Amino acid sequence: MFGLRFPITTAEHTRSYYAATAPGRKRAPLGADIEADVLVVGGGFSGVNTALELAERGVDVVLLEGHRIGWGASGRNGGQVIGGLGHDPERFRRRIGAAGVRLVHELGVECVDILRERVARHAIDCDLRWGYCDVALKPRHLRWLQQEQRDQSARNYPHELVLLGRDELRDFVGSDAYVGGLYNPGGAGQVNPLKLCQGEAEAAEAAGARLFEMSRVERIEHGATPTAYTAQGSVRARHLVLCANAHLDNLEPRIAARMIPASTCIIATEPLAPGLAREILPRDVAVCDQRTALDYFRLSADRRLLFGGLCNYTGLVQENYVRIMRRKMLAIFPQLDATGIEFAWDGQMAIGMNRMPQVGRLAPNSYYIQAFSGHGVAPTHIMARLVAEAICAESRRFDVISAIPHRAFPGGRYLRRPAMALGMLYFKALDYL
Repeated sequence: MFGLRFPITTAEHTRSYYAATAPGRKRAPLGADIEADVLVVGGGFSGVNTALELAERGVDVVLLEGHRIGWGASGRNGGQVIGGLGHDPERFRRRIGAAGVRLVHELGVECVDILRERVARHAIDCDLRWGYCDVALKPRHLRWLQQEQRDQSARNYPHELVLLGRDELRDFVGSDAYVGGLYNPGGAGQVNPLKLCQGEAEAAEAAGARLFEMSRVERIEHGATPTAYTAQGSVRARHLVLCANAHLDNLEPRIAARMIPASTCIIATEPLAPGLAREILPRDVAVCDQRTALDYFRLSADRRLLFGGLCNYTGLVQENYVRIMRRKMLAIFPQLDATGIEFAWDGQMAIGMNRMPQVGRLAPNSYYIQAFSGHGVAPTHIMARLVAEAICAESRRFDVISAIPHRAFPGGRYLRRPAMALGMLYFKALDYL
């Protein structure tokens, strides 16, 4: 029988390892009617980095967060720092042209560079480490990774990519579950995401941004000066940026229909003995497999294995998800059978139909960023930069990316989730072929 110990059970971050190690400082809620140049709604990576980019340009920014900074997916995810911007931009060549496709690939590299530079410049203590492996469970997965290596080479990807056979992969992942992998030593890695988001929030404040927590936006009035109302006050601004993502609810129906919240779960073991940690992940890399319903895992700075997955589109979390996740973990690392699970948590991420990040305008002075489909730690940073550029009259790159079409999910507000859950079952079935 395994140990199950939950040191914290706060409503703010239910049983999250990150919240236990990075509680952060609390900020006051909005308590008055104020004005700003730009109002940002949402205190995750998208919103915080939009505020930071604008504040560093001398813009007066106010950010409203309904809970605490990093409360949503930004502070609950697996901490995988992966480049790339969405899935298969070639699909949109007719809409954005060959130059647009190239730009998507360039932004997929720049997003990681922003994160790297930001951590260094602001001395953010967030356990950032480089080294990442995509792993193959089946020969066809390995063929996909071989093609990815060729494609990235053709695009002059600036980082080394090393194809690994089964035996070579054992030097990175101490498991017999995989037939090979693709190792990226310098262009991808891992981070404590909540520490990163909190550090970027402090950098935004140092640059002049005003951040308010526990300030849920209840209503927005659009127009020449968009105004957001909370229970205790309001913010009137010349520009509005919506970054609520999976927690947008129905605050803005025009973009809420283009995404659905999906849940994912993570467990964290007790700290591993140094020898056991080296046995399962000898190179301390972050790892992700190639299935639709993928598993991902990495070691924390204090040598816990963080093991995530179990994505579903129902919006519900299975009651016994800890046992399911532990069973999945032991299928990869049976040597952890006697290891206790000390933390377990879930979170909601926003999924788009085409698996491309969504950025655009609702009006000439109203913008939105959303739907990173579980791949947002680094890409949120570049989307925030594009919106900041557009607000500051540098909209060339924003205009290209915002031209990518994003369809609403079929079925309307109440039926789109069960329809997508059925679709997810189909792709999960393909994972077993």
